[in-house]
Amino acid sequence: MRVIFMGTTPFSCVILQQLLDDGYDVVAVVTQPDRPFGRKKILKASSVKELALKNEIDVLQPVKIRTDFEEVLSYKPDLIITCAYGQIVPKVILDYPQFGCLNVHASLLPKFRGGAPIHWSIIRGEKETGVTLMHMDVGMDSGDMLAFQNVPIDEDDTMGHVEAKLMEVSKILIHEDLKDYLDGKLERQKQNDEAVTLAYTIQRDDEYISFNRNVDEVYNHIRGLIPWPVGYGVVEGQTIKLHGASKIMKDHQHELGKIVSVEPDGMMVAAEGGYIVLTRIQLSGKPAMDIKDFANGVGRDWEGKMFE
Repeated sequence: MRVIFMGTTPFSCVILQQLLDDGYDVVAVVTQPDRPFGRKKILKASSVKELALKNEIDVLQPVKIRTDFEEVLSYKPDLIITCAYGQIVPKVILDYPQFGCLNVHASLLPKFRGGAPIHWSIIRGEKETGVTLMHMDVGMDSGDMLAFQNVPIDEDDTMGHVEAKLMEVSKILIHEDLKDYLDGKLERQKQNDEAVTLAYTIQRDDEYISFNRNVDEVYNHIRGLIPWPVGYGVVEGQTIKLHGASKIMKDHQHELGKIVSVEPDGMMVAAEGGYIVLTRIQLSGKPAMDIKDFANGVGRDWEGKMFE
């Protein structure tokens, strides 16, 4: 069976590696073009490309796969597997493989269709998420579902923690569920369109953290953006990135957004129904630091200041 894999991110690498470990004949990998990186704008390959080259697999990098699809079809795939590729795959490719095009999506569909399902599952306070193996169609994550693997979202999980959990269980979708699908043991399940929620790619406006909300909402927003892209607040016109936080549920009379105290174990900021305790921050133009280092410096001068 000739398999093409399409993906770009470190999450994608987990799927590609499992296909290789399970002995699938991956004849080509399709990934995004190399991108400029860093201040010097040096072209950097995706992690999927690096893994493919390491395993001596042909790499294709169409700028627009909707029009540049002929080279993909020239490999005559029997099966295409995708995960976090980053472009819409055209119908001419979807219709080609005998065993179809399957996608590994990092949510329990139909919830959180789109490019940032892990971020939004945490930001919106979900207690559980998972990965879905699905048939691809021309819509955005709207195809028939084949199999699921669930994981809990714990109280202190960040986006990075949940992503690591999902990477681990996604291996099962390839090692077990994909095999069952190819053996004809899995039935396709239509998605319930009435239960659809969207998880669009995080925009700059989504990174702004307002403390004028319930403490749970603020806490979920902060941890849903760690370790990337990292949310930020604004204090007296200065942008402060929020790399670590916990919460305290407690009634108080403080103005929302007020920095109540700065101690080595945390910067306490008032929110509705409690406090956000910032444990790691990054000032403009500075590296990220633990709050104890900030508290031992200028931190005490920040008591009484306000997050806008």
